Amino acid sequence: MAKFGKWIGGGLGWAVGGPIGAIFGFVVGSIFDGSTGEMQVGKTTGYSGRTTTGGYVMSLLVLVAAVMKADGKVMKSELDYVKIFMRNNFGEASAQEAVKLLRDLLKQTIPVNEVCRQIKQNMNYSARLQLLHFLFGIAQADGHVEEKERQLIEVIAREMGLGNSDFESIQAMFVRNINADYKILEIEPTASNEDLKKAYRKMAMKYHPDKVSHLGDDFQKAAKDKFQMVNQAYENIKKERKIA
Repeated sequence: MAKFGKWIGGGLGWAVGGPIGAIFGFVVGSIFDGSTGEMQVGKTTGYSGRTTTGGYVMSLLVLVAAVMKADGKVMKSELDYVKIFMRNNFGEASAQEAVKLLRDLLKQTIPVNEVCRQIKQNMNYSARLQLLHFLFGIAQADGHVEEKERQLIEVIAREMGLGNSDFESIQAMFVRNINADYKILEIEPTASNEDLKKAYRKMAMKYHPDKVSHLGDDFQKAAKDKFQMVNQAYENIKKERKIA
């Protein structure tokens, strides 16, 4: 079984209950027929007090399905983005399993608010920020973020308990405008050079990949994209201001 299957088989933790577990229960049987049985919901490990990789993957895919359906159409480019993301980070077999599961999730009605509240109650803030980053990446897979997708992601951010400044920061990484670099660093264009440096240090610490190290090396690797966008925003402003 691929790494993806082992993650889920290794334990869903808190995700085995509530709306995420209910949605997962509808689709898991058709996805992993013929496997070793590790995928059965009843055989997952209990809640350990933190988010397991399996629980995180399921939370991500459930929200991805909701965002992909937000504009009333599911684009091949969006499915391809998910597959490429999974392939680049976790291998070809995991990518195939994830997309297969996602196709079934897209047929389900996703109770977004309830799913987000479950995530808020059980997942730490840094992991929720990373979910938001992934969702914007999916929404932008066809070249731009549709307004209905953006609105749903904003609802998801709010219901997961993320602050508006954090939402604006991550949104600016994908929906660019003249002040996007400042938005990413959560400061105004009128900020002093000293405030710019302080903001960069704060954001670099907040978005550092080590913040999601409990999810394993693979997701820590994926988190580097967000961290690099913070670095790039800082370098862009320094160049604009001619700061050495």
